[in-house]
Amino acid sequence: MSEVLPPVIVGAGPAGIRAAERLVAAGLRPVVVDEAARWGGQIYRQPPDGGFTRPKTALYGFEAGKADAVHRAMAAIRDRVDYCPRTLVWNCEAGALDLLSEGASEALPFSHLILATGATDRVLPFPGWTLPGVFTLGGSQVALKFQGCAVGRRVAFLGTGPLLYLVAYQYLKAGVEVAGVFDTTPFTTQACATAGMLRDPATLAKGLLFVGWLRAHGVPIHNGVRPVRGEGAERVDALVWRDARGQERRTACDAIAFGLGLRSETQLADLAGCRFRFDEADRAWLPERDGAGRSSVPGVYLAGDGSGISGADAAELAGERAALAMLEDLGRPVEAARVKELDGRLARIAAFRRSLSAAFPFPVDWADAIADDTMICRCEGITAGAVREVARSGQAREMNRAKALTRAGMGRCQGRMCSATTAELLSRALGTGPDGVGRLRAQPPIKPLPVSAGAERREVA
Repeated sequence: MSEVLPPVIVGAGPAGIRAAERLVAAGLRPVVVDEAARWGGQIYRQPPDGGFTRPKTALYGFEAGKADAVHRAMAAIRDRVDYCPRTLVWNCEAGALDLLSEGASEALPFSHLILATGATDRVLPFPGWTLPGVFTLGGSQVALKFQGCAVGRRVAFLGTGPLLYLVAYQYLKAGVEVAGVFDTTPFTTQACATAGMLRDPATLAKGLLFVGWLRAHGVPIHNGVRPVRGEGAERVDALVWRDARGQERRTACDAIAFGLGLRSETQLADLAGCRFRFDEADRAWLPERDGAGRSSVPGVYLAGDGSGISGADAAELAGERAALAMLEDLGRPVEAARVKELDGRLARIAAFRRSLSAAFPFPVDWADAIADDTMICRCEGITAGAVREVARSGQAREMNRAKALTRAGMGRCQGRMCSATTAELLSRALGTGPDGVGRLRAQPPIKPLPVSAGAERREVA
């Protein structure tokens, strides 16, 4: 490693913090760049400074101890890292990151890089999903944890995955009326996957407690549902849904929180030149990595949910493992016993995650029910029919061509919200799976920049 260039970590969540901790222990001084104002990541997001005094047990529930340990780990090494909060990494090329900090663009060269970029919500649209009062599950959780407020007084929770029940439980504990939990996965599917989830009985027990708590407090839980539409004029006031028997039903609410699991934030890995592969479990294209976190690009390492959804516990382990891989590649001594322990624990979590994916499968038929006039790309105002038309006419057989012809994925979110839908619609129209239509190529800037950002560009010392 160059004596001038420090190791750089993008992301100050569980993976990034544990990676930094390990590098500091080895005598290095990494740069930790994070978009948030305070460390912790999405899962252990801290409230803003000043006036927010809710205890961690209220913010993180059963995970309060883990959240506190991660927060304390970063605090303990704060004077031995160069920490850059409120800083957007908007590009990665030629051995340097382009940053946006305090309104100015900066260049941060690196020789070794750990990407711990995390994940965001995966959604598919339904009529009415753009109404005020409709939020993603992650957005609803952020409002509660970071701002101490709820997205509504009577909230309906829709989708599938562990986050669905966790956020519903958190809202109920906070005193919010939960109108119901509407899970797209049939109960029989979840029951059949229970045996595999016994690999991690503690996590399974927490999930069962969430469900039991909700039921004990009168919250209806419906399985095998599909959304029909969200109703409302100035704001959503009801969720219309179809039950497992195909009967249409209506539930009054003033907010809907929905999501179908998570999707990895892979744009920086793409811009760094990492090779990708299609992952059946995540139903997405992910950057390749070996068991230690090495990507296909020498000197670039991947850790946490940014390269495959595995959860916060795995992220902590993977962050440390990626740092150890970096130290190995630098010729630094590493403890073989610790490497073996991390590898074993990650393998066990991976086996559990496969069972979890079986318990909460992606609803592949949802895309077929999306009406042609339903907006799928909010940034550019593109409908489902527009994507189907370019596929059926033979004009587009892969994602980037569909983007060029329809503008789906060209807006402010750069496909974060619509790419999963576009892939599902395009592949269903062409009679393939989502692996058959490729992936959107990342383009800098990966998030919007102010025009003034280009007026001043300085290199980080």
